Amino acid sequence: MPSEPRGADFRADATEATGSVRKVSTELARGLDAEDLRRARAALGTALDPQGEGGGVHWDNEQTGAKGAFTPVGPPYPQDAKICRAFIAEVATKAGGEERLQGAGCRDKGAEWTITEVKPWRKG
Repeated sequence: MPSEPRGADFRADATEATGSVRKVSTELARGLDAEDLRRARAALGTALDPQGEGGGVHWDNEQTGAKGAFTPVGPPYPQDAKICRAFIAEVATKAGGEERLQGAGCRDKGAEWTITEVKPWRKG
């Protein structure tokens, strides 16, 4: 049986299909380097924090030209003994690609937020 995506791996590629059930992707965007991901991870944590204001949080990396933002959608909710929150993300990579994504992130008490699912954003 295939293993579930590892929460600590911000860029895990979990799109392998098993039978007719497709695993949920936790990859933010292709083309981001380690420093881009570090900055994105920090913005994700600030945006999803239930103690925060609930507004969007922007990040950028002037060296690579990558940038993005996370905006929480709705209140935090419990799932599998973790606190989770849905978000919309905008990501522009150094290669010029731009994506709008929707997803969710979760964290254990005292741990960092990790993306638990992400997919292209669909309005509505």
